[in-house]
Amino acid sequence: MKTSITHLTSAHPRYDTRIFIKECSSLAKISNYNVSLVVADGLGDEEKNNVNIIDIGAKTGSRVSRMTTTVKKVYNRAVELDSDIYHLHDPELMPVGLKLKKLGKKVIFDAHEDLPKQLLSKPYLNKFLLKILSKTVGWYESYACKKFDAIVAATPYIKEKFLHINSSSVDINNFPIVEELANKTAWSMKKDEVCYIGAIAKVRGIKELVGAIGQIGTVRLNLAGRFSEQSVEVEVRAYKGWSSVNELGFLDRADVADILSRSKAGVVTLHPISNYLDALPVKMFEYMAAGLPVVSSDIELWQEIVEQSDCGICVDPLSPEAIAEAISYIINNPKEAEEMGKNGKKAVLERYNWHMEEVKLYRLYEELE
Repeated sequence: MKTSITHLTSAHPRYDTRIFIKECSSLAKISNYNVSLVVADGLGDEEKNNVNIIDIGAKTGSRVSRMTTTVKKVYNRAVELDSDIYHLHDPELMPVGLKLKKLGKKVIFDAHEDLPKQLLSKPYLNKFLLKILSKTVGWYESYACKKFDAIVAATPYIKEKFLHINSSSVDINNFPIVEELANKTAWSMKKDEVCYIGAIAKVRGIKELVGAIGQIGTVRLNLAGRFSEQSVEVEVRAYKGWSSVNELGFLDRADVADILSRSKAGVVTLHPISNYLDALPVKMFEYMAAGLPVVSSDIELWQEIVEQSDCGICVDPLSPEAIAEAISYIINNPKEAEEMGKNGKKAVLERYNWHMEEVKLYRLYEELE
């Protein structure tokens, strides 16, 4: 008899890279697993990659409504499915997990981020209130996660935190699927372009990056993603460097692979805020998987990875001049740049790839059966 597994999300898109493309699709390759994914996007039900995607309807506009009405719908659908194992992907679903535990179900919580720490970096709330909110959320997170059967953490740092709460904690890193982004584009065929792929925001370094592009003048920036702050978008569009930006918007995975194949470097110059200091940025490893040199923030953990792999240049992310100098070096030194790209790809093939993380995911589920 097959083991029924249901992943639950009230906030993420149905084709989320970590949830659907990696975790659900990997589990669906196991013949004795029946895998479902409950989403809230209003796009309807479908079957894809042997995963049954079940839509409870588009989430409502406000955050409060999403955390009440949408979460209740997710819970009701989860109960109807009557699965053996539930895998939760949003902090707001922790109460759902506790209810499912009372029904005798096995529950996994997937900690994509260190939530209490992330809250402290929110710019739109009073610092004093943020500290209270962060401590309150941390207490509830600890209370709930002690009761779950396992915790999946997106980084080793987050795993170490949860080990003090739940001994059944494992890090399953968001490393790339090598085959998805691999390309054979000759270096000589690439354009004098660099890329940034992901959410676009002040703390993700968009001001400094466009400022750097404006200083260079001869290099274009392939910018893929959506702005999260309208005021920042308006400001950046007025920069001199914006005339050298290829504004691409949100791209599907095939288009992302295409942009990586034509670019000569991938930029990940996020600001050194507390939430990023122990993070493993997915985009950095995707650049490496595609054979691109990386221009990275000189955050200690990231610098260690880049320098050990000899796959890029680490810079002060708050300095447009330093970013411009690094990009110019890569563009003007094709032999060295190509070698950095090869080194990064080699590091991904040997250490930083989804296949290795997939094995850990399988092992965790085998232990829960």
